[in-house]
Amino acid sequence: MTSKIHTFVICAYKESQYLEECIKSVVAQKEYSEVILATSTPNEYIDNLCDKYNIICYKNQGESGITQDWMFAVSCAKTPLVTIAHQDDVYFENYARTVVEAYSKYRKPLIIFTDYWEIRNGEYVKRNKLLNIKRFMLIPLRGKCFSGSKWVRRRILSLGSAICCPSVAYAVNNLPQPLFLNHFRTNEDWEAWERYSKCDGDFIYCKEPLMAHRIHEESETTATIQETGRSEEDYEMFKKFWPNWIAKILVSKYKESEKSNSLYN
Repeated sequence: MTSKIHTFVICAYKESQYLEECIKSVVAQKEYSEVILATSTPNEYIDNLCDKYNIICYKNQGESGITQDWMFAVSCAKTPLVTIAHQDDVYFENYARTVVEAYSKYRKPLIIFTDYWEIRNGEYVKRNKLLNIKRFMLIPLRGKCFSGSKWVRRRILSLGSAICCPSVAYAVNNLPQPLFLNHFRTNEDWEAWERYSKCDGDFIYCKEPLMAHRIHEESETTATIQETGRSEEDYEMFKKFWPNWIAKILVSKYKESEKSNSLYN
């Protein structure tokens, strides 16, 4: 039995030791959803897991990269609501049911996203400084009152990206195309939210934690910050909302949040 509304597309890369845990979490949902997998690095490890859990594996033969892989993944889904499931993360059993119910309650959903926990060293972290800040920033979107307000969501985004990317379900038919731009290495999601924020429709925030995002040294965000930091990308994003001099101040403050992507903080 599959949902005609929602699809989990697992984005798999190389041979992640956490991939099977992610697969188990999406196939065990209380609300049945289509589950497929997309990869630009096909290998026997991924094929064996797809066979084990009876999941169709779509192999990207075109251009690869973070946004290219995400766009390919979404193109493989046939439902109007799609979650790009990151291979290292875990989705709690009520995630699909919650996003599908939310999708049905709004006239024009754009994205539906949830609160989340972190996984550090195999342990679930329910609260820390960064999580608390993000939850505070998203308070205005907890109800229907401001979900359709472009001004409110742009004010939230003007202070940083509080939306957890792997928690997002995309109402693909209501969003601008392409969904993602091949521009940034770490802020590709923030850039997408900024573009979507200009559209008519709703940003729907489910305040219940419905997934867990894994922080580990092999993640793309952690690796990029360790290599180069991301101040230039942050500065470019802040300039979309603020004059240059304010953007520079915000970058200096925002840089402190990078420490939260270190496994040992």
